Amino acid sequence: MLPRFLRSGAEFSNVARVSASRTERLLNLLIALLNTRYGLRRGELRETVYRAVPGNEASFGRMFERDKADLRKFGFDVETLTDLGWSEDDPATTRYRIGKESNRLPDVELDPEEWTVLLLASQLWERAALGTAARSALRKLQASGAVANVQLPAGVQPRIKPAGQAFDDLIAAMHARHPVSFTYLAGSTGSEEQRTVEPWGLGSRFGHWYLMGYDRARKAPRHFRLSRFTSAVATLEREQFSPPLDFNIRRELERLPELPLRTAVVDVREGRLLALRRRGVATGAVQDGQFDGGPSTPPDAGYERFSLQYRDPEVLAEELASYGLDALAVAPPELADAARRRLRAAVDFSNAPAPAYRFAGAPARPVRARTSEDQLKRMLQLVPFLVHNQGLHIQDVAERFGISRQELEDDLQILICSGLPEGYPDDLLDIQWENDHVYITQDLDLKKPVRFTVDEACALLTGLESLNGLPGVAEGGALESVTLKLLAAAGEEGLQAASLAGPEVAPADAGTHATVLQAIESRSQLRLTYLAPQRDTVSERNVDPLRLYSLDNTWYFEAYCHSVEGLRNFRLDRVQAVHPNGRSIPAGTAPAAGVPAKLFTPKDDDTVVTVQLTRQGRGLADDYYAERTAELDDGGLVAEIRFGNTDWLPMFVAQHGGSARILAPADLADAARNWLAASLARYGG
Repeated sequence: MLPRFLRSGAEFSNVARVSASRTERLLNLLIALLNTRYGLRRGELRETVYRAVPGNEASFGRMFERDKADLRKFGFDVETLTDLGWSEDDPATTRYRIGKESNRLPDVELDPEEWTVLLLASQLWERAALGTAARSALRKLQASGAVANVQLPAGVQPRIKPAGQAFDDLIAAMHARHPVSFTYLAGSTGSEEQRTVEPWGLGSRFGHWYLMGYDRARKAPRHFRLSRFTSAVATLEREQFSPPLDFNIRRELERLPELPLRTAVVDVREGRLLALRRRGVATGAVQDGQFDGGPSTPPDAGYERFSLQYRDPEVLAEELASYGLDALAVAPPELADAARRRLRAAVDFSNAPAPAYRFAGAPARPVRARTSEDQLKRMLQLVPFLVHNQGLHIQDVAERFGISRQELEDDLQILICSGLPEGYPDDLLDIQWENDHVYITQDLDLKKPVRFTVDEACALLTGLESLNGLPGVAEGGALESVTLKLLAAAGEEGLQAASLAGPEVAPADAGTHATVLQAIESRSQLRLTYLAPQRDTVSERNVDPLRLYSLDNTWYFEAYCHSVEGLRNFRLDRVQAVHPNGRSIPAGTAPAAGVPAKLFTPKDDDTVVTVQLTRQGRGLADDYYAERTAELDDGGLVAEIRFGNTDWLPMFVAQHGGSARILAPADLADAARNWLAASLARYGG
């Protein structure tokens, strides 16, 4: 690649004619409208920015209107100025321009403690739409100045896990203000109902995600738990609505009463399900009338009867269905019905004809294809980032933006060919990357990042709010001060963060969390007594704790386990006892590569399983780090996932009740079908 100063005059002439590609055209239109004080007429833009675009005046007009709408979507206000003529022979003239400051992100100065809190908040969203938005918002803040050299808390990685594809679909509809429709399992009737809702807000409460909005059929505000959605979310893109001006999802969710405690009767196979037994009481020790409608018939041979408390039948039914023949929901009837329904859906899906699919050319992870909008958004962050971070190695820049070096060089090639219409060489963006270090000397007023989008403001501000109560973060004033600074910088978009409320990420067992965190910081070994539900065993082991992380308010720690001589993940709420054993963690012991930490770590000798996922369950491909995926016409996908222990695959299928099934290997698919059929038969299905 030739540096800018070695290019020929002919090349400059070619550059000035402007490429007709959409990304280049939008970028050149933006630069033109930003760098005019008086404004440019349509004819001037037609002869410069759109010169290479074929078509008549009508097609140019449609393209120009689409491009203006795209620039507004990126956060740029395209102003329309009209000069009235002096007479009928002197018609009015319309000009267009973009104000230099109205669309820019205000300067945000953060000290090291504030940067630390902000980095934690930006990493909270594990994946999907808000994860992308959080990273984009952070890059904008980094682009407005150098990042403070901060040290994140040792080994702490809290994360929020959105509620599947429905979450992404609802966020997009909510911010675009489109109504949505879906089928819903009503808690009051137990039947599926079609709902059309104007989505006002999404929030987490009692460990569940809720949608709140206006139910058009009932003509009143209602709340809906996302785990009760029984279909994909359909967006009514041709319709718009206006939410209440003072709506605050957290305030509304705080008004929701928690479901009352009830008592279930469950038959458990002898010697199995230690974790479930610990939560229950053998019915021989329960007084008459202490649980709901206890059955008169005794349990089958080989089973013991327990009572246990629960609040939501759907949550307990999901767990009980995953246990198959090891557990049977006996009472109340609605609990048994819910478990039966999940098993029935899993059986029906597993017995359905296999779809046609191809992995050829499929991405390693089910990611959305990059578009010209993605590229332009990235380039608008890239220019100010380079202005404030001169001389970075090109590979460092690519890693900071989460793209390959080739993608970055493609971006830079477009940028150096962009500039003012019919401009001279000095009117072009001037970027050089000699010796793999990138410099920019001409920025054409793109040196400040564009203001936050609604998604970006919501991702960061909701993430900051979720950090309240996290040990070591909420005690100081940095959390409050950085929140106030971002609210001021986000402006109107920041106000819409009231429509989103994440779960609290503070650990339920603060004592165990503190013990593990202290051991990580001091590199001390721990003696652990741990309950492993899948193996139904309690074991003692010595471990080297390496990092703490969470999914919502469920906390885990990654450690080197000396019993199995490998890295393992341990849930804090399954730790029965833990204390330092007096030994130090050996030098060189380190966590698995990559951030965030992986709950499931595939290995080369794992079994590769082909899994079909519905549109509702497609997020499982991300959760289990699918190696290959193939899209299906119905919005679902087929994924290849590595499983170390295939014995629990039937439990996996049952738990997700009709959202997942095994396609291959054939013996595992047959085993899952037989397991599901036998489990359903226990419920009379």
